[in-house]
Amino acid sequence: MKRIILTGGGTAGHVTPNIALIPKLRELGYDIQYIGSYNGIEKELIEPFGIPYHGISSGKLRRYFSLQNFTDPFRVLKGLSEAKKLIRELKPDIIFSKGGFVSVPVVLAGKKNKVPVIIHESDMTPGLANKLAIPSATKVCCNFPETMNYLPAEKAVLTGSPIRQELLTGNRIAALDLCGFTADKPVILVIGGSLGSVAVNTAVRDALPELLKTFQIIHLCGKGKLDESLTDQKGYKQFEYISEELRDIFALADIVISRAGANAICELLALRKPNLLIPLSANASRGDQILNARSFERQGFSMVLEEEAVNKETLLSAVQQLYQNREVFTDAMKNSGQQNSIDTIIKLIQDHSK
Repeated sequence: MKRIILTGGGTAGHVTPNIALIPKLRELGYDIQYIGSYNGIEKELIEPFGIPYHGISSGKLRRYFSLQNFTDPFRVLKGLSEAKKLIRELKPDIIFSKGGFVSVPVVLAGKKNKVPVIIHESDMTPGLANKLAIPSATKVCCNFPETMNYLPAEKAVLTGSPIRQELLTGNRIAALDLCGFTADKPVILVIGGSLGSVAVNTAVRDALPELLKTFQIIHLCGKGKLDESLTDQKGYKQFEYISEELRDIFALADIVISRAGANAICELLALRKPNLLIPLSANASRGDQILNARSFERQGFSMVLEEEAVNKETLLSAVQQLYQNREVFTDAMKNSGQQNSIDTIIKLIQDHSK
């Protein structure tokens, strides 16, 4: 039996592509192990799959001043030591990394122990964690054709992003029951990312009285970002985060308002959901979500509203335009010819396992 270590964490986007690979890996008889941080969101997301989970110390390199910038390097060194020990014990045939800072020690330890490593980069340009990891990788999968220009030619493979196949099997009726909605009004799904978005949440709640005249709203607002005053608001259902029922909620949604993380927008593309993207601003990130969003806008898959421009009025206007033209976006997505990412990545894993 071949053994694979999956790694990645920090946000749901660094975990869900790993989850998408699990059914096929199990079908092929792989023994699957997961390395993540001690208490990151990845632990919560992986536990339901019954996969052995190994926690290591994790730090983060920030682009802004923080006292943690002085202590996190020691956490990273500790994580590297722990990852080396785990890999010697587990003796994997291959490592697949979805990124995030917890994955860097695992990738470096993999190379140190001569274990082949495949990395997946979802965004248009590699993030800092993957930049640190790429020299130790055997192959680097990517999501956008433009990304090939930023990767070593001998390592780069255009695969697209693995999408959880269960997302394609949602039940609208189950979602109506879960949310207590009626079947006679269209539904907006708002996704602020697993950590939530203050800007998106605020604009949606400010616009709520107007939006509820036409729509029902499911709001995934992020951990700790529920508004208790709106708990009993008719036509409005909020969740911090949702996992098992997400496929049903997607099936129910007529249009989606979302951040522009690469995994999230690839799910919207696979589901053919007309969407308004509000990318994380360049002031708060390296600007990868803006690049992702603009690529999808150019291809006719999405509308884009910059975070700096988000307020009650601009959101209402964009939502109205999106809903009126939803069939145009759906048709563009139907004709996108999305690649079969799971099979492509699984073949890479099989080809490069020791």
